[in-house]
Amino acid sequence: MRSTLSKSEPPPTDPPDAPPVRLALLALSLSMLLSSLGTSIANVGLPTLGHAFNASFQEVQWVVLAYLLAITTLIVSVGRLGDMMGRRRLMLLGITLFTAASALCGIAPTLALLIAARALQGLGAAVMMVLAMAMVGEIVPKEKTGSAMGMLGTMSAIGTALGPTLGGVLISGFSWSALFLINVPMGFFALVLTHRYLPKDPTVTKATQAKFDVLGTVLLVMTLAAYALAMTIGHGSFGQLNMALLLLALLGIGLFVITESRTEAPLIRMGTFRNSVLSAGFAMSTLVTTVVMATLVVGPFYLSGALGLDPAHVGLVMSSGPIMAAITGAPAGRLVDGLGAYRMGIAGLIGMVIGACAMAMLPSGLGIAGYVIPLVTITGSYALFQAANNTAVMTRIQPDQRGVISGMLNLSRNLGLITGASVMGAVFSMGASTANLLTASPSSIESGMRFTFAVAAGLILLALVIAVSGQKLSKHISK
Repeated sequence: MRSTLSKSEPPPTDPPDAPPVRLALLALSLSMLLSSLGTSIANVGLPTLGHAFNASFQEVQWVVLAYLLAITTLIVSVGRLGDMMGRRRLMLLGITLFTAASALCGIAPTLALLIAARALQGLGAAVMMVLAMAMVGEIVPKEKTGSAMGMLGTMSAIGTALGPTLGGVLISGFSWSALFLINVPMGFFALVLTHRYLPKDPTVTKATQAKFDVLGTVLLVMTLAAYALAMTIGHGSFGQLNMALLLLALLGIGLFVITESRTEAPLIRMGTFRNSVLSAGFAMSTLVTTVVMATLVVGPFYLSGALGLDPAHVGLVMSSGPIMAAITGAPAGRLVDGLGAYRMGIAGLIGMVIGACAMAMLPSGLGIAGYVIPLVTITGSYALFQAANNTAVMTRIQPDQRGVISGMLNLSRNLGLITGASVMGAVFSMGASTANLLTASPSSIESGMRFTFAVAAGLILLALVIAVSGQKLSKHISK
């Protein structure tokens, strides 16, 4: 396997530290930054948008949901499309679409047009997010993959952390349009860098061009849309519509598996899941991002309801998590290159277990420190795990599968975030013994927080079991 990959995938001709390589990584990093910034910057503007368009919260929340749904449902398909038509070519199209859609968002005269433009922006973001990871192998040598993945993780965390603060400044100084127009000059800069410094795509001939799996794509998009809607609509209540959507998603999975096992050129090769490293990587990514989402769900309620912080201080305390992830990303990548992806992945998971247990056990008498210390432990360890997991997965695949596998990695992350928002929110309410967290007593909120992170620790322990089992199975098969 390794000898085959090394022959078909020569290292870059430029030295790893040559300016063109650094600028190519800058192009990928900026693409990752923009896609994550697009996720977080709009949330702070929802109240303003409600007033501007005279709309309810249920209506303006689709400004956020449309973006997330577009990314989640199309992320695997755009990865496969990049493998087929050329990743640089599709990246240029994705950045152009993201930038143009950002401009449309900024000038949208109605809420409906704004939501439609956000969906287009999400499609462009899906391309940028997936192909940024997929193109790392074309730019840096294999032994530097961890550092590159760590850098992309850092940029993603910076975008997430920067969004609420930058959004608040833009709304205060300008208007809601600035939330989206800020992406236009940055998108243009990313487009120039991508066009100038990313390696050109190999020539695609009719003999080598694979067919695009239209039926499989439609089934996967409908399945993911049904699941995402089941987990997001209802504001925490799981009613008949949610159940119907979840059943539809389960049916869609069955039909998709049957279709992919019979088609000549499947969107996802079912044999991929027989690779224990890849399957374990996808499963662990979903579990750990579910736990990370729990910090975003529980944090505002605990900090305001139990510790009595005002909104400004709540935002400041919660920003410590993404900031820690951003600081840890690049060093984590270098540790992965030096000490190995498996070891660092295990270390990251152990750190997350320690952080979750501390969150569940530290007394509230410690105040803000009792929340921040476990939080930065969780998020810093998460950055280490992500760098290791992404490196382990992306260095064990054929070059022509980089796009679709990168899409599946990003999909597992998004599914974890969506599931975490719904499931961990329900766990929090269960632990607090109330459905209305806004009126819950400080002691109830504290109980809910402890219960939630006890469950979170269990999920990370499950990820640890998967990591060890996957490694043992991989060694057994290689023998």
